[in-house]
Amino acid sequence: MAKKNKNIFSIFTEAVGLYFSNFGKFFKYMSFPVLGQIAGLLIVFFITYVFTLKMPDLIEKFPQLNDYKTLITLSVIITLPGLAIFVKAFWEYVVAYGAINSMYENMSKSGRVYDFSAHTELIKRRTPAFVGLWLLLGIITLIAVLPPFWIICGIFAVYFVLVFQIFTFEPEQSPIGCFKRSLILIKGKFAKTFLLICLAGALTYLVIPQVILKLLTISGVTNFVSNLILPIVNIFPQINLEQYNIPAIQNSDIALFTFETIVAQILIQYTLPLRSILWSLWYKECNKTSKTPYVEIKSSSKKKRPSEKLMEASKKKYSSKKRVDTNILKRAMEKDDDEE
Repeated sequence: MAKKNKNIFSIFTEAVGLYFSNFGKFFKYMSFPVLGQIAGLLIVFFITYVFTLKMPDLIEKFPQLNDYKTLITLSVIITLPGLAIFVKAFWEYVVAYGAINSMYENMSKSGRVYDFSAHTELIKRRTPAFVGLWLLLGIITLIAVLPPFWIICGIFAVYFVLVFQIFTFEPEQSPIGCFKRSLILIKGKFAKTFLLICLAGALTYLVIPQVILKLLTISGVTNFVSNLILPIVNIFPQINLEQYNIPAIQNSDIALFTFETIVAQILIQYTLPLRSILWSLWYKECNKTSKTPYVEIKSSSKKKRPSEKLMEASKKKYSSKKRVDTNILKRAMEKDDDEE
């Protein structure tokens, strides 16, 4: 008997359930990618701030520093540690877009997720193609910034919402092929996909951040941290907005806005797994009802498939008390040798 098609709300609630039932593991997995970015930027800011304060004394003590090129070079060098942490964390966050899709299959079968390193390795082994996918997405995003393209790019954003799922579940697809395939799968399901985007956006971009911010305000954390930020805000020069008929903004409001923006951004990034699980569920549903569904071709050859080679390499690299699930890396990163 054919499986009954899932409706939009059952897919949404299933994604929410899978995310929160594994919340602790996802929280740990996403902590460095999320907090590492914040930490890296704070380190850059702090070092730059201290260097700026001490610069007159340093120039007086070391006259050779009183040179524009030397100061620029030194400024870049002292910010490298913070930038290195930020770049590393940002890359891990980007990789999570693909790795979490691979984790979804474990969750859909067992209700839990494990072997994070193996899932991550699955994406990193295809770094060139993955970077190409992000490059194409970046180009589309840059075009979307231009007002004349807002509507058309908004429409394409719906059609291209499954590109990361296709990259993970259909490994033979090229970056361009991922976009084409997503368009094919979403065709005829635009309204349902748009509704899912609205539900996911409302929960992860609005409801969760606002609830947490409200709790922080009630507990007094918001006021406490804002007061810590205020002395830093006071250092920056004031902009006379009244000359543009704009009401003056108090520094306390800027400090409050800074804190709430950082917290909201952290919460949005921490809920990336929820969105990825949702789109993995939707990919499976769209693929199941597609006129051209993707079916993994299993080789009958005795030669080891590329996925099996990756499995062995991952076991050696990520040996632990838990065995690496043999289903995690079953998808090949390239075509079988006997199919070439």
